[in-house]
Amino acid sequence: MFDSLDEEIKRDEKQQSTLAERVLQYIAVLFVSVAAFGALYTGILLLE
Repeated sequence: MFDSLDEEIKRDEKQQSTLAERVLQYIAVLFVSVAAFGALYTGILLLE
């Protein structure tokens, strides 16, 4: 059920991402954040 710290470190080392993957992930998070806040802003404007 619980893994030792050594096993966790080994698993994490295998799951390291490349620079391109990290950049794409940041872009996706930024896009989703802007879309969510834009939707909230639009919703507030429509309520007024």
